[in-house]
Amino acid sequence: MNFKITLLPGDGIGPEVVGEAVRVLEKVASKYNHDFNFQERLMGGCSIDKYGKSITDETLADCQASDSVLLGAVGGPKWDDPNAKDRPERGLLALRKGLGVFANLRPVKVHPALIDASPLKPEKLKGVDIIVVRELTGGLYFGQPKTREMVAGKERAVDTLEYYDYEIKRVVELAFQLAKGRRKKVTSVDKANILESSRMWRQIASNIGKANPDIELEHTLVDTAAMRLITAPAWMDVVVTENMFGDILTDEASVLAGSMGMLPSASLGQATVGLYEPIHGSAPDIAGKGIANPIGTILSSAMMLRHSFKLEVEATAIEAAVDAAITDGVRSADLGGALTTRQMADEIINRL
Repeated sequence: MNFKITLLPGDGIGPEVVGEAVRVLEKVASKYNHDFNFQERLMGGCSIDKYGKSITDETLADCQASDSVLLGAVGGPKWDDPNAKDRPERGLLALRKGLGVFANLRPVKVHPALIDASPLKPEKLKGVDIIVVRELTGGLYFGQPKTREMVAGKERAVDTLEYYDYEIKRVVELAFQLAKGRRKKVTSVDKANILESSRMWRQIASNIGKANPDIELEHTLVDTAAMRLITAPAWMDVVVTENMFGDILTDEASVLAGSMGMLPSASLGQATVGLYEPIHGSAPDIAGKGIANPIGTILSSAMMLRHSFKLEVEATAIEAAVDAAITDGVRSADLGGALTTRQMADEIINRL
């Protein structure tokens, strides 16, 4: 089979980890007789430096014309000026909106060999296998008005938390679909005791729950969910929540796996180009040192094979190779080891 993949390596360690994921995909292509045609484009701070924009119309069009997009990471201190006209993160939001990807899937699974890498007690981590479904194109990050202004001599900033019913409905329905193939439990996270948008979220989730009686539905306030992610994470199966809550909770959940460098993600829509990326940031403090953990990006490429290309065997092969490497004691610096980014990928490729 033949697929066109747009690479957006981005900033910081992004080019390093994307490069290793490409090597893994090339091994898969060779082994299973596929053609993956890669085209590389700029997005984020590197695009601001070259074009003056975090993402150009041409880059977005190339992504939309692809079969899938693999992203590294964007941002860094160089582009952190709060008064700047454009920031790397704006390019990411524009990409998500332009691709129509409304749901971000972030699996969090604790490998038995890495239990000691987490700051949590080992007994807290047994059986942890969570998938967080985060709404991606609504809420505070996109709501209008969004402004800063002077009012009576004082500066005022406004962000708007806005949701339409259909935006909530489609992401909660996706969570229920995923739960059917797992432990048949959905935890819907909101702040319904305070926010009107959360009260609508809970009402819609309840209606979908009634239409799916085979799935257990649980409503949880976001502060309670944050606490239980640390005190009893094995209680969760499929977690669905709005944009900002999901952003925060998934970063918190990364400590369960021992390192942010371990976790992949997939951003999906309805019959749209999928966007795949590790959940970690650009890590400018280690950029260029060749020590970044490529596993999150490699596992993101496995999710791409599964969700966008329907290549389940190939996706499982990558995941099995990663699992075998970790079981055999292969470790990058973030996991307490000494292997470089390239050496980690080599170990995974050898096991393919």
